[in-house]
Amino acid sequence: MRDAVARFVHDGDTVVIEGFTHLICFAAGHEIIRQRRRDLTLARLTPDLIYDQMIGAGCARKLVFSWAGNPGVGSLHAFRRAVEAPGTAPLEIEEYSHFGMVARFSAGAARLPFWPLRDYMGTDLPRVNPRISSVTCPYTGEDLATVPALNPDVTIVHAQRADADGNTQIWGLVGVQREAAFASERVIVVVEELVDERLIRSDPNRTAIPGMIVDAVVVEPWGAHPSYAQGYYDRDNDFYVAWEDISRSPDRLTRYLDEFVYGVPDRAAYLEKQPHVARLKAKERWCAGVNYGY
Repeated sequence: MRDAVARFVHDGDTVVIEGFTHLICFAAGHEIIRQRRRDLTLARLTPDLIYDQMIGAGCARKLVFSWAGNPGVGSLHAFRRAVEAPGTAPLEIEEYSHFGMVARFSAGAARLPFWPLRDYMGTDLPRVNPRISSVTCPYTGEDLATVPALNPDVTIVHAQRADADGNTQIWGLVGVQREAAFASERVIVVVEELVDERLIRSDPNRTAIPGMIVDAVVVEPWGAHPSYAQGYYDRDNDFYVAWEDISRSPDRLTRYLDEFVYGVPDRAAYLEKQPHVARLKAKERWCAGVNYGY
């Protein structure tokens, strides 16, 4: 992870760490914090705790997003302070709907300049975000909203498994990992385990990201904690609840970063400070096989 971030994540980059509640790569976010990257534009459908930590650590200049919060708990308080604090350079924000962000990644992946959508009617988002525009459909004459393509400098995706060439398989709840990866200039894949190419080829429909677009593969078990990886470990709900109090206080947030991010050299050392995670380990529940014969 240290090498992948050092090589592919640079100051000033637009960085995407995707995953819709599931497979959120906290390990990569922590390494970016440890390497003290600055002036990043962070983009994500639903920035939650990892972006709150990165904003609190001073990594971010701008946030491009659709909804921000601590799911099921409350606000992201480091994010709110960065936007609302008087007398400082505030965090820039660029807000869309969920589908607006999906459309931006889809346009970026397709190498199109924009994406049309039936959205934003009756909302104030176009008023506060001048990047939301409109176009007249050449077939129906209908006015459609448009959003510009989003092509990140680097996208980081956490997944269950990949082979050494970066062919990456995901199952369970998915978001826009595939679109964000295809839209990006560089792609880092972080996986729970590295598997033989023959296993990937035996179940090809589960391959979400092909190795041809992957720049680095990092094997990082428990790399999504306190998020979860279907089939490997459950979501650490207690941590999400605890983050409400941690993030409310700049001092408590600093102490958290000092102990669990700056104070450890890597993910293995982080896990040594989390003895409770053993109870989150997933039980086995196998799906039925399929016949790919012909």
